[in-house]
Amino acid sequence: MTTPVRSPAFLIAAVCGAQAFAQLGAFTFFALLPTFFAEWGLTHSQAGTLNGMIFGAYALAVPFIVPLSDRIDPKRIYVCAVALTTFSHLGMAFIAEGFWTGFLFRFLAGVGWGGTYMVGLKALADLIEGPAQSRAVAFHAASIGMSGALSFVLAGWSANLFGWQGAFQVSALGSCVAFLLMAVFVPARAQVPAADGFRGPKAFFQALKNRSAMAYSIGYCVHTWEMFTVRSWVVTFLVFTAAQSGTKPNFLIPTVVAMIMELVGTAASVFGNEAAIRFGRRHWVLLVMSLSMIAGAAVGFTAGLGYGVAATVCLIYNVLIYADSATLTAGAVGTAEPGRRGATLAVHGMLGYAGGFVGPLALGIILDVLGGETVMNWGIGFAHLAVIMVAGPLAIKILKPRSLAGDRDAARSP
Repeated sequence: MTTPVRSPAFLIAAVCGAQAFAQLGAFTFFALLPTFFAEWGLTHSQAGTLNGMIFGAYALAVPFIVPLSDRIDPKRIYVCAVALTTFSHLGMAFIAEGFWTGFLFRFLAGVGWGGTYMVGLKALADLIEGPAQSRAVAFHAASIGMSGALSFVLAGWSANLFGWQGAFQVSALGSCVAFLLMAVFVPARAQVPAADGFRGPKAFFQALKNRSAMAYSIGYCVHTWEMFTVRSWVVTFLVFTAAQSGTKPNFLIPTVVAMIMELVGTAASVFGNEAAIRFGRRHWVLLVMSLSMIAGAAVGFTAGLGYGVAATVCLIYNVLIYADSATLTAGAVGTAEPGRRGATLAVHGMLGYAGGFVGPLALGIILDVLGGETVMNWGIGFAHLAVIMVAGPLAIKILKPRSLAGDRDAARSP
């Protein structure tokens, strides 16, 4: 039977819709972290480990999973991975009872994410070619960002109604819907032959030689270090800030602030990619990262200035964090060789989510080493991000990545 031809808009909607439902449970643990301090008696280092484990498992999984998408239809990989994601949420709901069982199911969630996020992006990139590809990548990032935003509030709402176990059951329902959307509405895709006959590990190592894609991927590594540190700790930070000021926020409770951060960040990511197209991709990344370093050095100290000030600064900082998110990923996708796009995305994802694992853990360790949660310790903990971010501009300056078709400075790109 002939597969019906789908319009680009339909394909983007189908893949992005699946990604949105798959991500509904991605940040459930982050949103409920204060609950797990009480329920499981976690230290800050243990909490940081569980926060970052999903990203660490992702970084370990993508070098094996994503290059397969150069040889196997990404759709087939995706549906297997999202089934594993469903299982991980159900494991948290019905089996997890402490740090080690939580560690196991957070690890499985990371492996599932490794087979959905970049593999879904690969499926979309294979289906949408040309100048429209950059915007398709931005919409893909937006769908994940909006779903991530909703996941914070959905987790809090579900936990209030059904307990924290019920919140993970709702997360599992979302990933089931993602399975159905990808299985039913996304067509199978014939694969592009691996470039120059390179397959498997050879394709992976050849992707490392792509200086342009590597520049964007190194930038993505420190970007993700920063983004997931803030994302995973912001609710706990704002709970601490509210306790310091002795005020109890009404509507803008920490999980709602986290949701707004994700929504605003998603818009910033899409806007940022458009700005990169108009003003030059390298220039935009350098500007955004420089401003982000300034905000990172200051945000933790706002805990002593009151809840409203801290929440506002978190929102502003989050805009800066996200403003180069889609720009970096679109850069890696657009400068990858077509036959090694999966391997290039594996490198991109591995570097990015290695940062996503280490960042939340580093902040937890800093808090424990310094003696726990104080205004000064939060300030120092978040300020380490400003130091780490220096690697991003250095990679852009030294490796000089190419611009993409449609970028204003594409003609001048080396």
